[in-house]
Amino acid sequence: MTSHLASALPVPADHPVAASGRIGVLLVNLGTPDAPTYWPMRRYLKEFLSDRRVIEVSRLLWWPLLNGIILTTRPGKSGAKYASIWDKAENASPLLVITRRQTEKLAQTFAADSRVVVDFAMRYGNPSIASRIDALRAKGCDRILIVPLYPQYAAATSATVCDKAFEHLMTLRWQPAVRIAPQWHDDPVYIEALAGSVRQSLAKLDFEPEVLLASFHGVPKNYLIQGDPYYCFAMKTGRLLREALGFSEDRFKITFQSRFGKEEWLKPYTDETVEGLAKSGVKRLAIVAPGFVADCLETLEELGEENKEIFQHNGGEHFAYLPCLNDSPAGQRVLEHVVGRELQGWV
Repeated sequence: MTSHLASALPVPADHPVAASGRIGVLLVNLGTPDAPTYWPMRRYLKEFLSDRRVIEVSRLLWWPLLNGIILTTRPGKSGAKYASIWDKAENASPLLVITRRQTEKLAQTFAADSRVVVDFAMRYGNPSIASRIDALRAKGCDRILIVPLYPQYAAATSATVCDKAFEHLMTLRWQPAVRIAPQWHDDPVYIEALAGSVRQSLAKLDFEPEVLLASFHGVPKNYLIQGDPYYCFAMKTGRLLREALGFSEDRFKITFQSRFGKEEWLKPYTDETVEGLAKSGVKRLAIVAPGFVADCLETLEELGEENKEIFQHNGGEHFAYLPCLNDSPAGQRVLEHVVGRELQGWV
C-alpha cells in the first residue's frame, strides 16, 4: 500500500526523468568479427585471445606470442575461413545473423507483455555487452536477465560473460537488478529438442550413418583438473542425447574439437576420431554439435568442411554435418523455456 501511494504522489517539476519498471532479457553469444578481412579479424582475435578466462597462460609468456606472431599471421588465416561461410546477403557472420533472428523471435513470444525488452550482445566484437546493457537501461529496464548462450557452463564461456557484464555494471550509478541464467545441459526440453532435430536431419539424408559424432568445443584438460565442470556437463548432454535417440555407444560417440597450441585438451579429439573411423572402414558418418545454440565458424567450417575433408581423404564416402537448433521452432522452444523459467517472479 505504501509503495502504491508513493507512486501516486505528484512528481516535482525539477525531478529528472528516469525511465524504470521494465525487464530486459539479454542473450549473449561468443562473438564475431565485423568483417572477414585482416583488421576486423585482428581486432576480434585480440579481444578474444586477451581474455584471461580463455588463455590462462602467464602474461609474460603469452603477450609476446600473441602480439608478435599470432596477431600477425592468424587474422589472414581465420579471415579466409570466415569468408568461406560469410552470409553475403546479410553481410555478417552466420552466428550474428542467427542470434539476431533468435532474439527477434523471442521478442515476439513476450510481445504481449510490454514490460519485457529482448536484446542480444556478443562477448567479443559487436554489439558489445556494455552497449546493450546501456540500451536496456535507456528503455527503462531496471531488472535484466542475462542469458549466456552456452548450454554447458564453462569458465571460458559463461563465466566470462558474467565478468564482462559486471565489469560494466561497476561503472553505473544506478545499477539494474541482475539475474544470470544457469546452464541447461540436462534440461529435458533441451534434450528432446536436440533429439528431434537430429531425427529430422537424419531423415533428410540419402544415406544412413554408421556412426554419429556429438562434437563439443574443447578446453585445455588442465581447466578440468582445476575444477571447471564443463567436461562433465558435455558428457551428460551427450549421454542423454544418445539415450533419447536410442543409439548404442558404438554408434554414438562424444568428441571435442577446436584445440590449438601444444597443451593437452579434452579428449577424444574430433579430427583424430574422424580420421580413425575412416581408416577403420567406416564409410558413412554424421556429426552434430549439441553445445552450440547457433551455427558458426566452428560448426560450418571446422566440422562441415575440414572434418568432411579429413573423413573423405582417409577413405570415408558419405559425410553430413547436422545443423544446430538455431532459430528453428525447437530451438526457440528451448530459449523460451529457459528465459520463461528464469523470469519467474519478475513477470
